[in-house]
Amino acid sequence: MKIALGADHGGFELKEIIKSHLEKKGFEILDKGTYSSESVDYPNFAKEVSKSILTNEAKYGILICGTGIGISITANRFRGIRAALCGNTTMAKLTREHNDANILALGARITGDVLALDIVDTFLSTDFEGGRHQKRIDLIED
Repeated sequence: MKIALGADHGGFELKEIIKSHLEKKGFEILDKGTYSSESVDYPNFAKEVSKSILTNEAKYGILICGTGIGISITANRFRGIRAALCGNTTMAKLTREHNDANILALGARITGDVLALDIVDTFLSTDFEGGRHQKRIDLIED
């Protein structure tokens, strides 16, 4: 499965940790940047990861900035993207089950590395329940 990763300078280090973690688990990674901790603008990376999902280049995306807020707001501007900012594994599980989120957003300055990896693993291993939740997804997309 292909996962698109993107981060600004505030999320660069956590992106690299997540990238290594997922590669060890056998995921194919599309690293959309940034590639250093030099200051950059987060909307550019949210756009690239969102486009990867919408063109089926990747199944899911993970976006990281300092808080996860700005980068998730940007991603959610794209029709068909459901980016969820998650601060714990319960949020990650429920957003996949109920919202069929296709992008996970994380705040590198808010969430520690170990918890972030648990959130990533939960997000990627949880399936959408469909059923009554599909109606709500359809309402979001209308």
